[in-house]
Parts: sequence; C-alpha cells; structure tokens
Amino acid sequence: MKLCIVIPIYNEAQEIGEVVEDVKAKGLDVLVVNDGSTDESGEIAKDKGAIVITNPTRGGKGFSLRKGFEYALDNDYDGVITMDGDGQHAVADLDQFIDKIKEFPVSVIAGNRMHNARGMPFVRWMTNRLMSLLISVICGEFIPDSQCGYRYIHSEILRKIKLTCSDFEIETEVLVKAGKLGCKIFSMPIQTIYCNEESRIHPVKDTLRFFSYLIKESKGDRTGKRG
Repeated sequence: MKLCIVIPIYNEAQEIGEVVEDVKAKGLDVLVVNDGSTDESGEIAKDKGAIVITNPTRGGKGFSLRKGFEYALDNDYDGVITMDGDGQHAVADLDQFIDKIKEFPVSVIAGNRMHNARGMPFVRWMTNRLMSLLISVICGEFIPDSQCGYRYIHSEILRKIKLTCSDFEIETEVLVKAGKLGCKIFSMPIQTIYCNEESRIHPVKDTLRFFSYLIKESKGDRTGKRG
C-alpha cells in the first residue's frame, strides 16, 4: 500500500527533525502541515526530507489535518497515518500499524495509550475515559482511547466522510462519522510517551468543544443532515 504519514505541527523545532528522519528511514512518505509556526519547524522538517505545507496563520489541528488528507487523496495514497510531531508518538510503532493495515486495509485503526497510561496527567486520563465511553456507544465499537492522534485511516473512508472540525475535536469527528458509515474501527496498543512538555489540549475548553460537536452531530441526525 502507498501510505502517507501526515504530521501537523505548531512550533515543534526541538523534535520534528528527528521524527521526520526516523519515519523517512522506514521508507515512508512524510507530509508535515506547518500550522503557522513562529519557529523553524517547517524548515527543519523540509531539510529532513518531508513535504511541507505551511498555513500562513494558525488554523488549528483539525484544519491542518484536513489539508493533509486533501493532499493524500489528491496524490492517490491508499491511506494515511496521522501522528504528532512532538515525539509523543513512537516511530517504532509504525511497524505494528503497517502489520495491522495489511490485515484490515479498509478501516480506521486508532492507537491506544490507555492500556499503560502511566505518566498521563490525571485530568487528561479522566477526560479521555469519559469521551471514549461516549464515542464507543455512538460508534458501536469499543474504542478505549478515542482522543489519540496516532491512527490510520483508509482513503476510501476519507473520501466518504465530510470533515469540518478545525481543532482537536477532529479526533472525535473522524471516529463518529466513520462509525456511522459502518466502517470497522480497530484499536491497537501503542507506547505511552510523556515528558515535561505542556499539552496544547485544554481540559475544559476542548472538553466543551467535544460535547458541542456531539450535540451538533446529534441534531444533524434528527434532521437527517449529517455533517
């Protein structure tokens, strides 16, 4: 399969070079979407061999991922693997993603950090548990880590779902809309890597966005207008 590794970044100059280099060493294509960084992130990624798309101003993680998906579809990739550029997603886990993709190519495969969440901040752990429970019910599949951004999505699925979210709630949107199509959603244990970096996920603001999205999606269902 022809896969594109899509990495949205915002000011990740310290880590992105090593991430890109390690992914490229596996013979995979890397697309970095630079979300208006004010540091040298984009230049570093390009120097290490990534294709780089730069947003002139910050649009949000969802906005950047949608641009990455559009690029992958326009360039005839069979699927994408999304990962973060801050070093929290282990490049070594790409091997087991690829093994799982060979077994279930037309699917969504979500990384699961919750089997060993040691080091995950407690508030984030609790929030993720709640969100994952709700999304599992909606999708009809057990998804233990619905907020993990390390995941695979087949291009056929991306062509069928219309994504509109511009920030972190896109993680939820992909699962909900894929689930409503009846797509298979698998989960796969991945490494949990936490250092001293500050999360860009706001436990209150982004939780409210999550519930706002679910309410909007629910209203769309009742009126027959799914987003």
